[in-house]
Amino acid sequence: MDTFKDHFSRQSAAYSRYRPGYPPALIEFVASCAPDRSVAVDCATGNGQAAVALADRFDAVVAIDASASQLTRAPRHPRVAYVCSTVERLPVADSSVALVAAAQAVHWFDFARYYGECRRVLAPDGVVAVWTYEKFRVDATVDAVIDRFYTETVGRFWPPERRYVEEGYRTLPFPWRERPAPPFRLETRWGLDEIIGYLATWSSVQRYKDANDQHDPLPDLRRRLAPLWPADGGARLVAWPIHLRVGQA
Repeated sequence: MDTFKDHFSRQSAAYSRYRPGYPPALIEFVASCAPDRSVAVDCATGNGQAAVALADRFDAVVAIDASASQLTRAPRHPRVAYVCSTVERLPVADSSVALVAAAQAVHWFDFARYYGECRRVLAPDGVVAVWTYEKFRVDATVDAVIDRFYTETVGRFWPPERRYVEEGYRTLPFPWRERPAPPFRLETRWGLDEIIGYLATWSSVQRYKDANDQHDPLPDLRRRLAPLWPADGGARLVAWPIHLRVGQA
């Protein structure tokens, strides 16, 4: 049977609103690695951020996700076809794809079956790209509060696959001829409302609530963060280092 670890459907509305977009330089680099700009597949597309960005650089993008709830909230684009499917059965023909991408997702997959599908669908010299980001960074004081929440409050509620993210995808199985990738950084300016909204998308927060009679740990965290944010509700620079791996079959 196909495996689908659904950690996000329940918070799909928050996921669509609060997950930050990827830097254009990252998308352009990934696209430049492909042998052509014909077809890309975005696996576990979620709210379609990577798919829409790739559609500005490819003739067609097949964006798949096993969560119908996520797909209903993804933005429409004339070159993006959304398909409800699992990554174990990519809905594309053999040897027909220039790029298979997975943004903030591959650590949930059955690696052997997913990579087998990648080998099936990739055209000659086709490219596999996977990337992830972990905790955001603001400054030493804010980071310490977030790190404590991450480790002490919701730490035991992270699924075991989270370790690949924490290890920057360095230990991720990746059976491809790998090519060097430059560092990238996702940045945005957020107020405290956006910070709390983003944290509500964490699967560990949902699992914490499930284990604690739906008690929400975020209001207490907000009280701890409030003195560290502008009193007028203004924004601060928030950044995530991105870990990217790119390879060819």
